[in-house]
Amino acid sequence: MTYRYKVALIFLIGFFIDCINIFMSAVALPSIAHDMHVSTSSVAWVANAYILGLTLIIPVSTWLAGRFGSRETLTASMLVFSTAVWMCGMAGSFHELVIWRFVQGIGGGLLIPVGQALTFNLFQGPQRAKISTLVMAVALIAPAISPTIGGVIVDSSSWRWVFHSNIPFSLIAAALSWLWIKEARPASLARPDIKGLLLVSAALGSLLMGMSLYGGDYPPLAALSCLMLGVTCVVLYVLHYRRCDNAIVELSLLKSKKLSTSIFIYYAIPGVFTGVNLLSIFFLQNSLHFSAKLTGMFMILYASGAFIAMLVCGRVYNRFGARRLFTLGMLLHSAGIATLYLVDSAADLPIIVIAYCLMGIGGGIGANTAQTTSLMDFEGADTHKGSVIWNINRQMSFSIGAALFLMIYNLLLASLASTPAYHLTFVIAAVMGLLPLLQMSNLTTQKECHAQHNR
Repeated sequence: MTYRYKVALIFLIGFFIDCINIFMSAVALPSIAHDMHVSTSSVAWVANAYILGLTLIIPVSTWLAGRFGSRETLTASMLVFSTAVWMCGMAGSFHELVIWRFVQGIGGGLLIPVGQALTFNLFQGPQRAKISTLVMAVALIAPAISPTIGGVIVDSSSWRWVFHSNIPFSLIAAALSWLWIKEARPASLARPDIKGLLLVSAALGSLLMGMSLYGGDYPPLAALSCLMLGVTCVVLYVLHYRRCDNAIVELSLLKSKKLSTSIFIYYAIPGVFTGVNLLSIFFLQNSLHFSAKLTGMFMILYASGAFIAMLVCGRVYNRFGARRLFTLGMLLHSAGIATLYLVDSAADLPIIVIAYCLMGIGGGIGANTAQTTSLMDFEGADTHKGSVIWNINRQMSFSIGAALFLMIYNLLLASLASTPAYHLTFVIAAVMGLLPLLQMSNLTTQKECHAQHNR
């Protein structure tokens, strides 16, 4: 195996671990809520804490890799991750579980952007689409098998083993990182933007906290205060960025239409799906009384549809271009979400199958195209900076999607019964998933892209 494929394998293992931690733990949330006597909106913090830890460490991950070395950083990240998942499974209280999930996210958040930047710098030009296809293959395999396995673990044993089962993968990633990575440290290294890091961390944490509190059993003023604090921190970071020569998040890269559009798409497709799937898990288990195993198996349908879409996208991307593929992906994905409106009882199993297949095909087209398109404008150091922005966006899209639609559902419960509240939330999600259609005109056509490249 060549060096670049060794690096790619380490990144793909880390990416696989990240994906299974989102989807495998989600199917266990109803059991965790029951065991630890917490509400639906509160138990979402088992997912949110992991994603928040991941997101907050991503901006400083490139500096840490430069300061201590990529091999040392990647190895340490997986050892921290391994310790944290063991402690999650041993947690004696809900707050203890949330804290260790946050630590687990910090460990995982170091591997993904550093591994992605190393990998994408080794695969240039047309090879970038090939490695993106491998990335998306992992992104499909993990959601396909992890919810089903997680459901079997929950039904037959305990939700605690959902976390313990991650340990072999993280230890393998740690060992391979130590043995295979050979990246040299840079001769000079700029000081990290601590002020920017604090502002970004405060903004992300406050916005996520505000959405999680709003619509739950908390005073509205507390939620609004968190949201306002988040918005204030965003404004302060923009002002700080204009005066800083080495900002932690390089906002100028957002001038790339490929990156900015891909970010928008990720909120509209994987982000929206994360929220819809989380609500669907509670709907199917609590309202329709499906088992955790059966609930998890619907992700096999999603992943099968997405796998087919991924194979097609890998072949037709250069022919049809991102604009057409994005549009098709959004239409199919939202159609699948809207189909869930028709589900009223366990007898509607065929409708659920159709919904998850449509969401899978549309989601596969949209996510694969976004992954391929996002960093196409960058090389070298800009790839690292772009990877930071892309991975912050990727993680926050999952967390914001879950928090946003749980908030909408909880608000609707004030005036609707449980099932109509689920139905209306699905309809709102389907509409929101189409919003990036308004931005499609910003993307250049594939013919124009080739012309620019030839210059």
